[in-house]
Amino acid sequence: MHDVIIVGARVAGSATALLLARAGLKVLVVDRAAFPSDTLSTHQVQVPGVARLARWGLLDAIMAAGTPPTRSVRFDQGAAAFTARIPACDGVDMMCSPRRTLLDKVLLDAARAAGAEVRENFITEDLLADGGTVTGIRGQEKGSPSVTEHARLVIGADGKHSTVARAVGRAATAPGRRGRWRSTPTGPTCRSRAVSCYARPGCAVGAWPTNDGLVMTYLAWPNARFGEFRADPEGTSCARWTPSGWGAGPGRAARRALPRHPRPAQLLPPAVRAGLGPGGRRRAAAGPDHRPGHRRRVPRRRAARATRWSPGWAATGRWPRRWLDYQRARDRAARPMHDFTARLAALSPPSPGEIALFEALSRSQPDADRFIAMLAGVVPVREFMSPRTIVGLVGVRGFARLVAGQARRGPTAHGPRGARARRRRA
Repeated sequence: MHDVIIVGARVAGSATALLLARAGLKVLVVDRAAFPSDTLSTHQVQVPGVARLARWGLLDAIMAAGTPPTRSVRFDQGAAAFTARIPACDGVDMMCSPRRTLLDKVLLDAARAAGAEVRENFITEDLLADGGTVTGIRGQEKGSPSVTEHARLVIGADGKHSTVARAVGRAATAPGRRGRWRSTPTGPTCRSRAVSCYARPGCAVGAWPTNDGLVMTYLAWPNARFGEFRADPEGTSCARWTPSGWGAGPGRAARRALPRHPRPAQLLPPAVRAGLGPGGRRRAAAGPDHRPGHRRRVPRRRAARATRWSPGWAATGRWPRRWLDYQRARDRAARPMHDFTARLAALSPPSPGEIALFEALSRSQPDADRFIAMLAGVVPVREFMSPRTIVGLVGVRGFARLVAGQARRGPTAHGPRGARARRRRA
């Protein structure tokens, strides 16, 4: 009998297993992959995530493997461009983008060293339940007979197509807009340690250094054009990066980074899943599908919060009300950035108010640094995007134009008007 079974051993699952095992719980973590294992990913670990890796004693292993640190970001919106410094968080002033073959393996090895039992090549087939309460899992190592394992708590950390979420009927509490899709190729030798982000109507491109002298490139296009890109990825992307469109400089960099076989992936609409089974009766948790660039930070934060009370829970075996409090706190923390990312994912032309905002940022280095700090998760979205801050940047008229532009794009994904709009579409 385990205290916790975690389905999924990548960033969220291995980090949770590590912290729970260090807190003294008996943990089993399973995954269908064998590690090291690559996966489609933006690679970026934002500053708070890097700070947590340092706190857990794992950052040295990440950096010793040749992961380049990043301390500046180039942000280009067409109408305005600026370069900003990476903010500091808990004594760390850099972000990094380790390959998933490295990051996942380091986290999982640390969980194993902390005492967690790890089973790779393990396929979770179903959950076990007794009277509406999840009591364990049924699955098999590849090529072996099915086995059952029991636990007081089952955590789903197995991604967007989560077996755990599906088995307990996890409905998304905050469906988002239909998002972008991405390809994640790596390319030749990287000569810069800066992150570059370019946005144009209907397209966005990012490039940042990763391990092995490679550059991670990110191409975001509307889902409606997925078939067009899949048919000719290099030709289509290069056509968008012409001197008459985006400029010769970024175009040359993008062409260098494109490999022979880009990896396209059509994304589902973003969503924030509920953290508990229906009515809190089922002892299973499935976390949210978070925003790009933060996926490798937020799961570790959730894991750190959970371990604050887990030893007492393990001793009593009682279902704590604090899970519900945690879920509410998680949603309050996640939803502002979730909404902000959903607006970015729409790839809409910038409104006059947004153009004025980026022009103001390009003229003020301190404000540009704070904007990047918001994107990195160091400064809260509500703080930077508050009326007082925006009015100070663009004036009352510019603030009114910014609000009007957002209103024309429709309601947010999970506000009351958004819920009504979804019901009408259904």
